[in-house]
Amino acid sequence: MPGEMRLRVWDVEHGACVMVRHINGNLGGRLAMIDSGCTDDWTPSNYIRNELGLDRLDYLFITNADQDHMSDLQGLWDSGIHVGTFFRNSSYTGAQYRAIKERGGRLTSDAERYEWLCNTYTHPVTHPFNDSMDGITARTFSATYPRFNNTNDLSLAVFIEFGGVRFLFPGDLEKAGWLALLENQDFRAQLAGTHILMASHHGRENGFCPEVFDLVTPHTVIISDKPIEHATQEMVPDYRNVVRNDGVYVRTTNSRRHVLTTRRDGWIGFNVYPDGTYNVFTENGG
Repeated sequence: MPGEMRLRVWDVEHGACVMVRHINGNLGGRLAMIDSGCTDDWTPSNYIRNELGLDRLDYLFITNADQDHMSDLQGLWDSGIHVGTFFRNSSYTGAQYRAIKERGGRLTSDAERYEWLCNTYTHPVTHPFNDSMDGITARTFSATYPRFNNTNDLSLAVFIEFGGVRFLFPGDLEKAGWLALLENQDFRAQLAGTHILMASHHGRENGFCPEVFDLVTPHTVIISDKPIEHATQEMVPDYRNVVRNDGVYVRTTNSRRHVLTTRRDGWIGFNVYPDGTYNVFTENGG
């Protein structure tokens, strides 16, 4: 497939938002988004509406049904953006999700929208992702409810691939959730071929599972977080130790990096080409 995949990890501080699109010349294909985190100054709904000039988000994946991963979910509807296809952990119902979340208090408007999506987006997919994204493919895995009844270990692990380059976005999986997924041979096979890994749970220690790295040596690890949040910075050396020796080359800074972080680098972009090569760019040059 000609063209390239453009994948951008947005800087939404202690949250997550990734956009994926195939670009061929001046033509952009369908738009996919993994999580809908935002900040006070930047929202994916505003970017899609006003920067991309779109009123449709073709595919939305929510990896973790907590506020930091979907703080602009209701904002998509408020902005009149139509979501075509919704991916989530489908092992629980909307009512079961509500029961889990109400243990921590009243649901936010974004959580209410997520529950509505669980109950509403139940029809067959009109345009399957792997047939409609110009060569970009996705595979998802998740542990099951009621084996787990917390949103972290019920995270949806999303593999995105183009040109043989594979990314993994595991939400907020903690070690028990990782180990449950590792029981699945298909998941293990996908993991073994992964090149770029988003650190689970924003790089917290409880999202680090050593058994994962018995199967994979990523080219780089991405941490999406704000400074000094829940001791996440302490894990950077651990992730650096499991990355391949030369890391990745970042064109913005003319340097090689093992761990990329939104708190240091701002947004992090990957242009991936059909021949399996890719370029890495960052918002910040420091």
